[in-house]
Amino acid sequence: MSHAHHEHAQSGNLRLKVALAATAAVAVLELAGGFIAHSLALTADAAHVTMDVVALAIALAASIQAARPANERQTFGFARMEILAALANGTLLVAVTLLIVVEAIKRFAHPETPQGSLMVAIAFVGLLVNVGVGALLLVGSSRSLNLRAALLHVGGDAVGALAVVIGGAAIALTGAAWIDPALSLFVAAIIVAGVAGIFREATHVLLESAPSHAGLPAVREAICRFDGVVAVHDLHVWTLGTGSHALAAHVVVDDRRVSEATALLQRINEALHDEFEIDHVTVQFECESCDDDERIVCTQTARSKDALPSSGR
Repeated sequence: MSHAHHEHAQSGNLRLKVALAATAAVAVLELAGGFIAHSLALTADAAHVTMDVVALAIALAASIQAARPANERQTFGFARMEILAALANGTLLVAVTLLIVVEAIKRFAHPETPQGSLMVAIAFVGLLVNVGVGALLLVGSSRSLNLRAALLHVGGDAVGALAVVIGGAAIALTGAAWIDPALSLFVAAIIVAGVAGIFREATHVLLESAPSHAGLPAVREAICRFDGVVAVHDLHVWTLGTGSHALAAHVVVDDRRVSEATALLQRINEALHDEFEIDHVTVQFECESCDDDERIVCTQTARSKDALPSSGR
């Protein structure tokens, strides 16, 4: 599993590098075209894409950091660097959105008709590049919040470019100046809708909420179905980072040999991994009865008798 995760991370990094280079090229093209065509929509989209270049660079750096091994201080590793990067990306997008809205309001007050045909040509090139990059990122986005955040940037760029293509054609045909700032507000609305989802998911991770696919009732039921398990309490499930989940629980079992308890623990670990993708499992066994018996390890008895270990393992 570790080898597969490493290969996935390397593949994700390559996709981010390609996306970064292609997005930077689109930003330069649209910025130059926006000035030449006197188009606020094209210039605003260029600013949006430019900030996306910064966001993709942050995402790439975070992905590299997330692959670093755990150490004595960061005992779970650096997986949450991706989550922090996703939040940083969302913050950048919010800042870009505010700039777009302000400039659009100014353009409504002082309309200026841009060169529609030039807008169409430049935005169409940007659209083709964004579609290609988006398809590249989509392959690994289901397993990485960081890649999904990057995909959101590229997707927003693609929709924005498409809107500019349509709007530029309409301006070329009608000469209506108001279309340009209206398109800018449309791009801003798309950004806000996407950022809300990223913020919500990243916040759940930082608050150590149980992942949506591993709710406590379902996890508790999965553990309790094994023979010998009497009850489960102090159950906690949380997300360490993208695709990495952890569980801690106290499991009450009937009286059994330590070797049998070890086999039971192995079955629980396998079930939690296969059904809920939980790969960091910490289980403390507690016995149902505290009668003296050398075959079992009882945490309740251990607290009063030095003869038994206190770990409950």
